[in-house]
Amino acid sequence: METLENVDPKQQAAVSEEWINNSSINADELPEQVDVVDENKVNSYINLSEEELVAKLKDLVANPKDSYHSIKSDVEAIKQSFYRILNHRKETEKEKFVAEGGEEADFSFPADANEQALKDTLNDYKDKRQAEIQREEAQKEANLSRKKDIILRLKELIDAPEDCGKKVPAFQKLQDEWKAVGQVPATELSKTRENYQTLVETFYDNLKMDNELRDYDFKKNLETKIKLCEAAEKLAEESDVVAAFRKLQSLHEEWSNQGPVAKDMREQVWTRFKAASTVINKKHNEFFDKLRAAANENLEKKTAICEKIEAIKTDSLNSFKEWQEQSNLIVELQKEWKTIGFAPKKFNNSIFARFRAACDAFFNAKSEYFKSTKAVFSENLAKKVALCEQAEALKDSTDWKATSEKLVELQKEWKTIGSVAKKQSDAVWKRFISACDAFFDAKNKNFKDKRTSEQANLEQKKTVIEQVQTLDVVSDPAAAAEQLRALSEQFNSIGHVPVKEKDAIYRAFRLAVEEKSDALNIKLRDANGGPRRQNKGGNRNNNSDAQPKNEAQRLMKMKANLEAEVATYMNNMGFLANSKGASSLKSSIEKKIADKKAEIEKISAKLKELDNN
Repeated sequence: METLENVDPKQQAAVSEEWINNSSINADELPEQVDVVDENKVNSYINLSEEELVAKLKDLVANPKDSYHSIKSDVEAIKQSFYRILNHRKETEKEKFVAEGGEEADFSFPADANEQALKDTLNDYKDKRQAEIQREEAQKEANLSRKKDIILRLKELIDAPEDCGKKVPAFQKLQDEWKAVGQVPATELSKTRENYQTLVETFYDNLKMDNELRDYDFKKNLETKIKLCEAAEKLAEESDVVAAFRKLQSLHEEWSNQGPVAKDMREQVWTRFKAASTVINKKHNEFFDKLRAAANENLEKKTAICEKIEAIKTDSLNSFKEWQEQSNLIVELQKEWKTIGFAPKKFNNSIFARFRAACDAFFNAKSEYFKSTKAVFSENLAKKVALCEQAEALKDSTDWKATSEKLVELQKEWKTIGSVAKKQSDAVWKRFISACDAFFDAKNKNFKDKRTSEQANLEQKKTVIEQVQTLDVVSDPAAAAEQLRALSEQFNSIGHVPVKEKDAIYRAFRLAVEEKSDALNIKLRDANGGPRRQNKGGNRNNNSDAQPKNEAQRLMKMKANLEAEVATYMNNMGFLANSKGASSLKSSIEKKIADKKAEIEKISAKLKELDNN
């Protein structure tokens, strides 16, 4: 299937306005008019500026070559060239506007004085061309009246009883008048030509002139008509189908103006001429069939694009991302539209109006959406700025737990606030997260230092345990007991150790102390000559006075250690509040705290019981 792009530009330009009025085919058989832009003409103006194009157009309209019809292709080419420059400038300004941070929907292009001047000149040309067409049509009607009058007088001349020889001058005068009359309306052309030709042939048939003169006249007419046949046959070689068709109409005009040939040659020579005409008319019709088919195909493509745009449900678009995706789709469809040629003339304006209306409806809806969201954006921005200010007020706090909880709440609140304008979104988010990061970085550094300190404490406690384990209780039990008390105080005075090591290091210390205490009690009792009681199970032997006291001390130490662990866990809760998986870790620590507090309550109950006893 050929499209308009496959047609020779000269042929395109040739059919851009109207068909030749003196066609040999019936007016009802004329193909539909198709507007085609002559790209060669457009290219001839490509180096002119907008001002130069307007000036050139004004000059053409003010001083047309032969007629306003003759400058139509130049007018259209200037118009196309001008809008290509103007549209390119609009696109450049819009891209610059967007690159500088503007929204595409907010872009507007100021009125252009050159464009207005162009439109005014085009309207002037349209008015003058319409007036010219009206004059031409009026002239054709006048020509039709003149030719009808000539036909009437020719009929009267033939019907007159006078000698035919005397009628020749009057007949030739009527022929000259006929040739001098211009074109008539296309709808009357064939009928008028046929009536005249019939009367001319009748006159020649009735003419009782000298045989030699008649034969000479017939011979000359035959020679002329054979040349017309040859000219018509040669037109088949023309590559420009429209130009060939126009030339054929001129040949038909010459044929109708030429006198008859001998009767025995009339059918033969006419058949030859008609056959040559049929070839040109067929090519001409096929050419416009292709144009019509291409135009109908273009109409289908453009209709499909309109339907795609009209199918977009703007009331279901609820985010900037969704609006932008559909905007990109329409921009691509607009680019595709520009690649499609003209639709049939009677649909070309209406399909473009439908396309323009669909695009305008979408972008108007988009503009309204953006306007409605500006107030929401402003409100959301104010809320987020307020959160930034609160976060900035807390970023230097050293109340790790409470501040961590507050910042986490601010972060949760931040997530409940809607979007803000894109150009402000990054800045306000960076402001908020910078304040949060400043606090949590300081907190992490603090706990990192604390972990370092706890590791050092762990090493110190291990050293104390080794000293307890190597304590000599045999040589001097009293001194060993004093040293054991000092080591216990030293162990308890050392700060916190890592949580995961705390229970193990405490158990190791307690076992070492209990082992040395048992040994010391035995030695001290032996040294004082007191009774000694050995339990086969390896339990310590205590006298009735020392046992409650030692038990109370042991329980108080356990309680102190448990309370220290609870305090450590509480601090760790604040540290874990901003960590990944904080929820599960927090639950685990809360359970440990509850367990430790339960143990503390049991120990407190035992201590109270010992006090009562």
